Amino acid sequence: MITIRKVHITEADTLLAFSKRTFYESFAHLNDPANMRAYSDIAFMPQRVQEELSNPHSEFYFALLDDELTGYLKINFADAQSDLKDENTLEVERIYVADEHQGKKIGKLLLNFAIDIAQKKQLNYIWLGVWEHNKKAIGFYERHGFKAFSQHDFYLGNDKQIDLLLKKELN
Repeated sequence: MITIRKVHITEADTLLAFSKRTFYESFAHLNDPANMRAYSDIAFMPQRVQEELSNPHSEFYFALLDDELTGYLKINFADAQSDLKDENTLEVERIYVADEHQGKKIGKLLLNFAIDIAQKKQLNYIWLGVWEHNKKAIGFYERHGFKAFSQHDFYLGNDKQIDLLLKKELN
């Protein structure tokens, strides 16, 4: 059975290692190793993870299968959001599932968990950014009612990429 629980600040090292692992599993085969390394050197610093976990407007959740870490979710509210910073929205900044647990509907559980939080807070919509070349993820979000509304630049090292911004209305 899959359980979802909040990540504790004392689990920063576990979150850091799992975040880096799943990021590489998802994108290393599609990107230049030097750009992956440049991004990784900044994004996966212990201090940065501690700061993210300490932000009162961000929340991290682990998905566990019989106590085995299978995936995680990061959501942002208010000024912790990467783009919109709208008080009436929730950003799903990250959903990652380990390769060996793909196909077990863990991503769907994490997404629905985020949607439930947004609905309980009576927010207007939930939104996220997804790399334009990540067709699998785009299809996943579209199947769950998300629609493109904008885009922004994302730098992986010195590679300028485009993230599509998708949202799902909740009202």
